[in-house]
Amino acid sequence: MQNNISKMDLEKVIQHLQSDDPILTQSKNVALFEEEWSKWLGVKYSVFVNSGSSANLLTIFALKQKYPEGGEVIVPPLTWSSDIFSVLIAGFKPVFVDIDPLHLGMHDQGIINALNENTRAVFLTHAQGFSALSDKLLNALEEKDIHLIEDVCESHGAKHNGKKLGSFGWVSNFSFYYAHHLSTIEGGMICTNDEKLYQTFRMLRSHGMVRESTCSETKSQYQNDHPDLNPDFIFAFPSFNVRNTEIGAIIGRNQLKRLDENNLLRTKNLETFLENLDSKKFRTDFKTEGSSNYAFNLILNEADDQLVERVMNRMRQEKIEFRRGSAGGGNQLRQPYLRKNIEQKFKDFPNVDHVHFYGFYIGNFPSLETEKVLQLCSALNDA
Repeated sequence: MQNNISKMDLEKVIQHLQSDDPILTQSKNVALFEEEWSKWLGVKYSVFVNSGSSANLLTIFALKQKYPEGGEVIVPPLTWSSDIFSVLIAGFKPVFVDIDPLHLGMHDQGIINALNENTRAVFLTHAQGFSALSDKLLNALEEKDIHLIEDVCESHGAKHNGKKLGSFGWVSNFSFYYAHHLSTIEGGMICTNDEKLYQTFRMLRSHGMVRESTCSETKSQYQNDHPDLNPDFIFAFPSFNVRNTEIGAIIGRNQLKRLDENNLLRTKNLETFLENLDSKKFRTDFKTEGSSNYAFNLILNEADDQLVERVMNRMRQEKIEFRRGSAGGGNQLRQPYLRKNIEQKFKDFPNVDHVHFYGFYIGNFPSLETEKVLQLCSALNDA
């Protein structure tokens, strides 16, 4: 991968630091970044936090406010661990559904089959820039009145039916880590069209403090119910401090200006990669419509232990960085934190298990030259 933070971004930060008495903690630039991101995504509200993992955590704790008794949350076995950590920490039961090999997100019919009276939400990861949505899934969730939570941490700008991912669900989460489509050093965003939920996120982000709400009615209600408390220090519920800074917001605002252009370059790189990869050895038939590629997916068509060793050796020889198992350590059900404590077993998920052993991702970034993509394909095809 390559660092997305440019000299132009740093110049904006320097300009801010050189101003008289610059504010560094969360302030005006954070608010402006939230407004600009909401407009870009096509949602009403956004809340800037310190990581995508924190966005996951606050989302599930907001779900807990609605369902204090708990219940089930449907999750993918191919995702970043914090999606599942947050479900466990909040006291919900994670229910896993295997992935669709064409987009690496959960299979829509598998999700529909897993829905029941205890299902509180579907936590859908759009992996590696692909869209995991289908009209069939959206219709089923609407019919059963079940919340959709979209993890769009690796898929900024990807679309379903021409509409950006992250604008469909009850809540959506984004990550602005190092080499993601947009980076704020560390950072994340929570997005929603629900005004009440937005106010909850603002309070959850900052210790549960009521003063963080922008709703005068909410503030008045708490103040009237608790006349013995200082109005500036009313804590509505157990919470966190996951605020970001003006520095991160300045970088994010500047990067947002070139995000769409950079996404086109990423997509062009992906097309070159898939067109020149040997389809007899590797999967090249991914569902790319509407995608906004984060990383090149290299997945063997067949389970071939000898070929996979040759591929890894060749990549090491060529100094090609890769992650085996794709995102987050492959099949999460093989990880120690789940292996002994979840009824579902890793062997019951053959699609993600194939990616775990015979799949990789390789870095893609806007400045990657076409010639280097062709050299990459040549090296892999020769393995």
